[in-house]
Amino acid sequence: MFSRFILPIVLLASAGGVLASTPAPLTAKELAAVVKVDSVSIPTPAELMAALNKVAKPNWQSRYRQPIPTNFASRAQIALNLGGLIADGYIAVEAEDAQQVKNTGKDIIALAKCLAVSESVIARGNSIFDFAERNEWNTLKEELEATQNEVKLSLEQQHDSGLVSLVSLGAWIRGTEIISGWIAENYTPAAAKLLRQPEIIALMQAKLEALTPKAKEDPLVADLIAGLPELQAEVSFPNDKTPTQNDVKAVQDTSAKLMKRIATKVSGKEKK
Repeated sequence: MFSRFILPIVLLASAGGVLASTPAPLTAKELAAVVKVDSVSIPTPAELMAALNKVAKPNWQSRYRQPIPTNFASRAQIALNLGGLIADGYIAVEAEDAQQVKNTGKDIIALAKCLAVSESVIARGNSIFDFAERNEWNTLKEELEATQNEVKLSLEQQHDSGLVSLVSLGAWIRGTEIISGWIAENYTPAAAKLLRQPEIIALMQAKLEALTPKAKEDPLVADLIAGLPELQAEVSFPNDKTPTQNDVKAVQDTSAKLMKRIATKVSGKEKK
């Protein structure tokens, strides 16, 4: 259904300050390292939204959500919420809402700093702020892709490839919640068919199972391992079947439930 994008796109923006120039692009060697980290075909929020744009004209601003915490104790929860905020950032880009880009970007920067990303990531955040300020949407999208490369490279250099998987998972769950929510409220058969993605969840589950034993002990990670099969069943309808509006609502309810769990702080249970 979706084209094979190797690199999930990460949106970072800074709430203040503008650099005089955009940081240099990554070298071929650096890009190769990033591809090695996440060389799987997981639909990004950008892909999910682009697919919906082809069959409908969504009011993307209607998909905004309330701000989430940015002071989680668990690195796994930070990574998952960073992914969720990536999807929120793409809503703002689709809506061409500069202020929302800045608001969401500020939160993304806060979470990214908790993962000790490199200073070059922060620099790109500042340049994206500048592009949003000037409403340069095409240039902004190009810089977003460069920024996500920096994030993945930074995590790889920290030997945190497991966190890359969690960022991708958080982004996909939030992206699925976004588009299924809009389709449930504005149902059409063509749009509903976009939700068929059974192989994706199987891939996500494999990535979670590949995490270290310590990472899988995190209560949130354990909850996701237990909860993803329900969502997999809901997006595994046959090729020749069109999901009903109730089917779409089931996808939206389950993805929203998972996203709520991801964004909820649990005192005394989170683990570093």
